[in-house]
Amino acid sequence: MKILILCTGNSCRSQMAEALIKFHYPKFNVFSAGTKPATQVHPLAIKVMDEMGLDISNYKPKNVRLFLKETFDCVITVCGDAQENCPVFTGNVQNKIHIGFSDPDAFIGNEIDTLNEFRKIRDQINATFSTYWKK
Repeated sequence: MKILILCTGNSCRSQMAEALIKFHYPKFNVFSAGTKPATQVHPLAIKVMDEMGLDISNYKPKNVRLFLKETFDCVITVCGDAQENCPVFTGNVQNKIHIGFSDPDAFIGNEIDTLNEFRKIRDQINATFSTYWKK
């Protein structure tokens, strides 16, 4: 199965989802991208994934335009806020799925609370995708 995880910045949620889906389904080809990619993966996303033993320190935000000519079995959008503009994939895809998660980068709080927000979103993504295709 070939999957694209799509969000706006491709710095937090989509990067974590990419790593977690690859972990749970090693035979899947999984990619992530954004419509307005950030310059780097968020350091706290790297930190909370490392806590699970998953190294995403070499991951880079990518523009969705890189994937428009490819065919995917599934494109999953992960933006969660109704106020956010959830991106749409215009390439060749069999199934489009939206599974929204809050943006941990938008969380306002002290350092510890912000780290805990990243952990919470990571755990929500993990819980969602750990059994998603095993049903």
